[in-house]
Amino acid sequence: MGNKFYENRDDIDIQYRWNLEDMYSNDKLWEEDIKKAENLTEEFLQRKGSVMKSSSSLLASLRAMEEIDILLEKAFVYARMRMDEDNRDSERQKKLDRITTTLTKLGSDLSFFIPEILEASESKIRQYMSEEAGLNQYSHMLETLLRNQSHVLSEAEENILAGLSQVNSAPHAIFNMLNNADMKFGKIIDENGDTIELTQGNYINFMQSHNQDVRKSAFEKMYQAYEKLINTISSTYSFSVKNDVVKSQIRKYPSARNAALYSDNIPESVYDNLVKVVNDNLPNLHRYMSLRKQVLGLDNQHMWDVYVPLVELPQNEYPFEEGVDIVLNALKPLGQEYCNNLKNGIESRWIDVYETPGKTSGAYSFGSYDSMPYSLMNYTDTLNDVFTLIHEMGHSMHSYYTRKVQPYTYGDHSIFTAEVASTVNESLLIKYLLENEKDTEVRKYLINFYLEQFRATLFRQTMFAEFEHKCHEYVENNGSLTPSWLNEKYEKLNQKYYGSSIEKDDYIKYEWARIPHFYRAYYVYQYATGFSAATSLSKRILEGGNKERNDYLKFLSLGSSMYPVDLLKIAGVDMTSTKPVSEAMQTFNTLLEDLERLYK
Repeated sequence: MGNKFYENRDDIDIQYRWNLEDMYSNDKLWEEDIKKAENLTEEFLQRKGSVMKSSSSLLASLRAMEEIDILLEKAFVYARMRMDEDNRDSERQKKLDRITTTLTKLGSDLSFFIPEILEASESKIRQYMSEEAGLNQYSHMLETLLRNQSHVLSEAEENILAGLSQVNSAPHAIFNMLNNADMKFGKIIDENGDTIELTQGNYINFMQSHNQDVRKSAFEKMYQAYEKLINTISSTYSFSVKNDVVKSQIRKYPSARNAALYSDNIPESVYDNLVKVVNDNLPNLHRYMSLRKQVLGLDNQHMWDVYVPLVELPQNEYPFEEGVDIVLNALKPLGQEYCNNLKNGIESRWIDVYETPGKTSGAYSFGSYDSMPYSLMNYTDTLNDVFTLIHEMGHSMHSYYTRKVQPYTYGDHSIFTAEVASTVNESLLIKYLLENEKDTEVRKYLINFYLEQFRATLFRQTMFAEFEHKCHEYVENNGSLTPSWLNEKYEKLNQKYYGSSIEKDDYIKYEWARIPHFYRAYYVYQYATGFSAATSLSKRILEGGNKERNDYLKFLSLGSSMYPVDLLKIAGVDMTSTKPVSEAMQTFNTLLEDLERLYK
C-alpha cells in the first residue's frame, strides 16, 4: 500500500506544493495588507451615523466595506494555510493569532454597519434600491439582511458579540490543536511487517487493510488515544454546543438548528426529511453489512471491519499523476472547457499533495476571492485518494467559476451547495470507472467502493446529524453533555445504523470525539443532502445533453447570489422534496442488488 509521507516539506518537489507565493511573495506584503485594512477601517469609522444618509452613501459604504473584507480575507486565508502546513510551528501560530486578533478588533470596530442599515425602515431601504442602479449588485444581500432584521441586535450588542468572537471560537481551536498537533496514536505493524507511525492521515488506509490484525490494531490505538482525553474533549465539545445555543437565544431564534439553517433559508423540514428517509432505509444498510460479513468470511464482524474492500485489487496504487489523468477523463461529460481549466489549475499548483509532520489532516478546498482555489490533501496513492482529489477539485472548480462571474459579495458558497459540486464529480468518477471495467472482480470492487460512498456519506453523515441534533436539543433543555451521556448516545446510534451483524465494540462509543465537523453546528447534514442532490444531477448530466450540462455549469457560476435551494433548482434538483434522498436510496438498493447477484 502506498504511503507517501515526507519528514520535511523541502524534500517534496515544488510541483506537489501549493503556490501560496502567488498570494504573498513575502511577509512584508502580508503585513502591508493588514495595515491597509486597519487604515481603511479608520476611514470607514467616519461613516458612522451617515451610512443611510442617501442611496449613494449606502452604495459607497458597501463598496468600502467590501474593500476591507477582501484584504482581511486574503490575509487570514494565507495565514491559515501556512499554519496548516505545520501546526507545530510557533511562528506560523503567531501569524495566525495576529490576523485573528486583527479580525476580531476590526470586526468589533465595524459592527455598527449592519445595525445602522437595519435601523432604517424597510421602505427606505427599498427606495434606495430603486433609485440607485449601483445597488442592484447588492440586492440579494440587502434582501437577506431584511429577512434577518429581527435577529440583528443593537449596535452596542453587536459590538460585544463581535468582540467575543475569538473567545467563542476557542473550542474549535483547542480541538484542532489537540487533534492535529498534540495527539499521538503510537505505532502499528502493517501487513508487510513494517512498523509505521499511526496518523490521522494514514488511519483509513490501515482500516482498509485485508489483514484483520492490522485493522484491529489501528482501530484500538486510535480510540485509546481519544479515550485518554475523553473528559477534555467532552468539555470542549460541550462548550461548543453551549456557544451555539446561547448565540441562537441571544439572536432570538427558536433553536440552534433554526439559527444554523435560517441564513441560507433552508427549511428545517429538509433536515427532518433527510433523517426520516435514511432511517426508513436502514434495513438496506443492514443487508449490506450482512453481505459484507458473509463475503469476508467473518464469524464476528466488528467496526474495524467495515472499511475493508470486499475485493483486493491486484494493482491498487494510484500515483498522483495517474490520479489526475483518471479525474480528467471522468469529468469529460462536463465539457472540454471545464477539464482544461482544471488541468491548468493543477499545473499552476493549486494543490498541496503529500502528508508531512504537523500538517493538518484530511483534505479541503480553500482560498480567498482573489487567490487560486487551493486544495490541501494528504495523498497516499489509494483509490480513495483519487476520489478525494476529484471531490476537492469539485470545490475548487466551483470557486473558480463563481469568482470568474460573481462580484465579491456573492463569491462564496453555502456548504449546502458546495458539497453538491464536489459530490457530482465523485458520482461521475465512479460511473466512469464502472463503465470502463469488464473484469468481474474489479467490478465487484468498484460497486463495493460506490456502496461505501453511500455508507460513509449518506448514512454515516446522517447519523452524525442525528447525534449533534440530540446534543443541541439536550443542552437547550438544560442537559449537561457529560462523557457518559455523549458516549451512550453515540453508541446507541451506531448500533441502530449498523444493525445486528456488527458486534458491539466498546471503543466505537468514542468515535464522536474525533469528528472535527461537530465544531461547526449543523454542518454535516449537508454532506448527506449534497450527496443526494449530486446523485440526481450526475444522472441528469450523463443522460442529458448540452442543456443539462449548461444548467449545471450555470449553477457553478452563481455563487451565493441566490438561496441554496433556488440555486439547486436551476441545476435541476428540488431539495425541498424527499425525492432526491429517496432516489439516492433507490440507487443504493440497485447497487446492492447488483453486488448480491455477483456473489451468488
